[in-house]
Amino acid sequence: MRLARRGIEKYLREGELLEEEVPEELRKPRGVFVTLLEGGELRGCIGFPFPHLPLAEATVKAAISSATSDPRFPPVTLEEMGGIIVEVSVLSPPEVIKVKDPKEYPKQVKVGRDGLMVEWRGFSGLLLPQVAVEWNWDAEEFLSQTCMKAGLGADCWLRRDVKISRFTAQIFTELEPGGRVEERRLT
Repeated sequence: MRLARRGIEKYLREGELLEEEVPEELRKPRGVFVTLLEGGELRGCIGFPFPHLPLAEATVKAAISSATSDPRFPPVTLEEMGGIIVEVSVLSPPEVIKVKDPKEYPKQVKVGRDGLMVEWRGFSGLLLPQVAVEWNWDAEEFLSQTCMKAGLGADCWLRRDVKISRFTAQIFTELEPGGRVEERRLT
């Protein structure tokens, strides 16, 4: 959490990446997403779904991108950081869901535990596990919304050639900007 916030602030102040010595656990490759919330509303969310970078490096880069490169929002300013809650979701490696018939997908998705990734013909979309809980979606709606996030039709998950993966997340959220952190794992 502190790496994400300090990474954003250093970049906004100096235009440089934060580089710090970190414990061994943060040097292991992991997928991660950093979500920024302002007044309870989304202000940015970008990450790396696959474990290609060490967790510390991926966290800093995702945090900076969430603050400066999310195309849905203007870049965050240093002044705004005093009112922004930072949330870091550390992801398990995605696991492809295998079914004989696409209509079985909803039975294979546990809302509140699983995040989803949809891939089809160069399109891809991902929704974190907490999104379905926050919007009170059932598994079918979660699948549809993930397809739409990928820029596809809501029912694309019914295609036999679509690839759907699930993952879990360990979520760290500031209770107040720069303050205490709550950790949770959705199950």
